Amino acid sequence: MTLPIDVEAVRNATVVAEPFPYLMVPGFVKREAIDGIEQDFPAVAHAGSFPLPTLHYGPQFQAFMDAIRGPEFTEAVGAKFGIDLAHRPTMITVRGQSSARDGQIHTDSVTKLITVLIYMNGQWESPKGRLRLLRSADDLNAVAAEVPPDEGTLVVFKNQPNAWHGFEAFEGPRKVIQLNWVTNARVVWWEQTRHRVSAFFKRKRGARM
Repeated sequence: MTLPIDVEAVRNATVVAEPFPYLMVPGFVKREAIDGIEQDFPAVAHAGSFPLPTLHYGPQFQAFMDAIRGPEFTEAVGAKFGIDLAHRPTMITVRGQSSARDGQIHTDSVTKLITVLIYMNGQWESPKGRLRLLRSADDLNAVAAEVPPDEGTLVVFKNQPNAWHGFEAFEGPRKVIQLNWVTNARVVWWEQTRHRVSAFFKRKRGARM
């Protein structure tokens, strides 16, 4: 079966070591797959991260999710970062909207080994909302790399104590898929439960507005 993602581009990508290990691949999602994925993309009307099991989507988006959790991509990412990911659980969340509160500098939970972000927006023209990989915990201008959230762009980084990232606050549509390989299955249960509760209250707030 032909994959909707370019695994070979990941295998050929350069891992930048500083300030923490990361790689970027523009065009990671194959051009011929994008229209179908867009058509079947889950409708996410509120800001925040929504666990994949809580969303409704079509078969071409499902095939995309299967591909990023599949053995080819898993092996390629593990080889790049020197981690055996083959038996590590995965967790996927989807964002469709960004609020003015999003983008604050942070590192990911220590239970997340690798973070994958895949952007599915059209050409991004705003100077805001561009992910910044940072050299500082408190300076959004200490930029090591900036990632425009253009359609099909991939960024992968190894989670470690200095893996600071954030972006200038942006309000509006901003489609992002986040995949994490995590330490154990309990993490998936906890994170999905936490996100479900958060998503429930976000939907309730949105319904009252």
